[in-house]
Amino acid sequence: MATLFINLFLKIFLIFTPFFVISAFLSLTKDDSLAERRRIAIKIAMAVAISCLVLFFFGTYIFALFGITLDAFRIGAGAVLFLSAVAMIQGKATVSPQTSREDVAVVPLAIPITVGPGTIGVLLVLGADLDSIAEKIVAGLALLSAVLVLGGLLFIAGRLEKILGQQGLTILTKLTGLFVSAIAAQIFFTGLKNFLS
Repeated sequence: MATLFINLFLKIFLIFTPFFVISAFLSLTKDDSLAERRRIAIKIAMAVAISCLVLFFFGTYIFALFGITLDAFRIGAGAVLFLSAVAMIQGKATVSPQTSREDVAVVPLAIPITVGPGTIGVLLVLGADLDSIAEKIVAGLALLSAVLVLGGLLFIAGRLEKILGQQGLTILTKLTGLFVSAIAAQIFFTGLKNFLS
């Protein structure tokens, strides 16, 4: 179970594309005070946790409702996640600050920047892959741990920017994109193999 926890934690944390999320967060909150940034970070973590838990635990019902097979969804989710990873590696995944000062925590920072189409697809597939209650509990804990770590990174994003600099965040975003592309390929080829056999 510990191996399952670590495996799922790393996968989920990476598909959140944390360094891209930090870059977007810093860009969209550059005019906010430290206290306001921290309030937004907590709000993002709560929105991400709620949306991810719903997708993770009710994904099988969504498949049944639309008559989608798990392997077909694996192929689609893998392809979308791979495109997101390629955009990150090429540096195209940038976010421009909004002109109005409406709350940016839920939209766009939580959804769709953190929980985008690729993340949604992976969460639905991971949730549908687990059979036993014990596995689902461990996976839920891994998911919440990944959200807490992401929220913690957003909470200290200003310090991270000072330590790493914008260049460092860009490099880490591209490295994360490489790992995400490998996860996407694995999901895609698992779905394709199962679909063809």
